[in-house]
Amino acid sequence: MTVTDNVPGIESLSLLVTQEIHVKAPLETTFECLLEQLGPENETPENKMPMKLEAWPGGRWFRDLGDGNGHFWGHVQAIKRPTLLEISGPLFMSYGVISNLQYRLSEANGGTLIKFHHKAFGLIQDEHRKGVSLGWSHMNARMKERAEARAM
Repeated sequence: MTVTDNVPGIESLSLLVTQEIHVKAPLETTFECLLEQLGPENETPENKMPMKLEAWPGGRWFRDLGDGNGHFWGHVQAIKRPTLLEISGPLFMSYGVISNLQYRLSEANGGTLIKFHHKAFGLIQDEHRKGVSLGWSHMNARMKERAEARAM
């Protein structure tokens, strides 16, 4: 057995991503498109992801690979339609990490303002740390595009 003295500092154990997204669509439409993007319409630049979001307190958010296989991402911690969605869990990190994902929506300038944050704590791998902002930017941009197209 090998033991190292390499104990990570608190800074390397935490992650914070914040974004403000201005959407030219009504609050209700934007919230509906958010649920779609996180669930059945989820897609990354590489491909569509078979995600399921049970949009109620305690509901699961997971990647459904069929035949009882998949990857648990989190639980809905709080939902208040159409202004709040909060999820807690490991998300895309299959190791000792806990995340809090929060979308706060409000009416602003004839559209919707989304205040988004992803806070995580744990032994976060460098590859996830490097790609997480870009990943959320893509997800949030797809949701915005969908909501604005629907509002026209």
